[in-house]
Amino acid sequence: MVGTIERRIDEARAFIAARAATMERQLAELVEENSFTDNREGGNKVGRLLAHYFTGPELVCDAMPSPRFADHLVFRTRAPGPPIALVGHLDTVFPPGIFEGFRRDGELARGPGVLDMKGGLVVVGTALAALGELGMLSEIPLCFIIVSDEEVGSPEGQKIIADTAAGATMGLVFEAGRAADAIVTRRKGTGSISATATGRAAHAGNAHEQGVNAIWAISRFVDRAQSLTDYARGTTVSVGRIEGGQGRNTVPDAARVEIDIRFTSSAEAERLVARLAEEAAAAASSVAGSRIEVSGGISRLPLERSAASASLCSAYAACARACGLGDAEAPLVGGGSDANTLSALGIPCIDALGPRGAGFHTKEEHVELATLVPKTEALTRFLLAAGARDR
Repeated sequence: MVGTIERRIDEARAFIAARAATMERQLAELVEENSFTDNREGGNKVGRLLAHYFTGPELVCDAMPSPRFADHLVFRTRAPGPPIALVGHLDTVFPPGIFEGFRRDGELARGPGVLDMKGGLVVVGTALAALGELGMLSEIPLCFIIVSDEEVGSPEGQKIIADTAAGATMGLVFEAGRAADAIVTRRKGTGSISATATGRAAHAGNAHEQGVNAIWAISRFVDRAQSLTDYARGTTVSVGRIEGGQGRNTVPDAARVEIDIRFTSSAEAERLVARLAEEAAAAASSVAGSRIEVSGGISRLPLERSAASASLCSAYAACARACGLGDAEAPLVGGGSDANTLSALGIPCIDALGPRGAGFHTKEEHVELATLVPKTEALTRFLLAAGARDR
């Protein structure tokens, strides 16, 4: 069996090496289509390209229409049994006209989504093509989920992932590859909280004493909320937006803040949301006649490292090493991804398996083209080994 796997790995490597130019062409075609999350038409164009690239006799594609975003895509092999879940997204962060097009710059490729994460999609698609070339797709149960709303927290994508990946043996997510190919096993969870203060309007000169200043109340809450940040715990609270009042000479009767929260465990998430509600009540009680209502909550639970995900990381790292890539674990990442959703389902999960690069979410976004082939080889090697273990 070992000799058979090594022979298949050699055949896969030859196939992937011969596809290097095709991978770059596909990446360029994907990046040339703007797929900003709210650009539904552009996202669907990217989806049609992906379906054209990847669908075949052993890999079927289901498009799941969205009332707001581009269609979400799920590719499946026909092999029975609990699948290995491969997860990516096709949406990007820049609206049309701001940062556009694919450009080769020496050994780098630049453009919106070239790293985050159209490069990762090409890696997965080429790995599946290699398995198809070997006649292995019919033997390995796989689902490849591509959502179209990840950059806004996957409000629809989370359910699609949960429904499709339920019972999966493991999850691999192809967000931007980190420096030295570090593998992400931990991500903070995220949440969005809004707090609205209500007071009583009055003329600031003639009836000041009759007013209840909502801005004063919400300001006291802001101070209390910010103080919940605890770097030692990995907990952050950031009041990112505040609004209120109508004019200088009117006591404001309404004010509102929007808050970003980050946390490293499910228990900490629950504690933090409860504390924010407590601090809102305390702030309102300190300004007689005011009221503060808190809404929102947890958007994504954290990607937490477990014994199972550590074992998965070790197995993938061995494949990466064999392909000349780095194999270290990344430190805790502050941003969430769809890996958080898989982890919350109890599925062992690792992330950042896309090609290496930097500058995602900026106009400096770029990918190291030389990493496309070895990243694809590492994934193919891993899937061949995983498929052999399951048989």
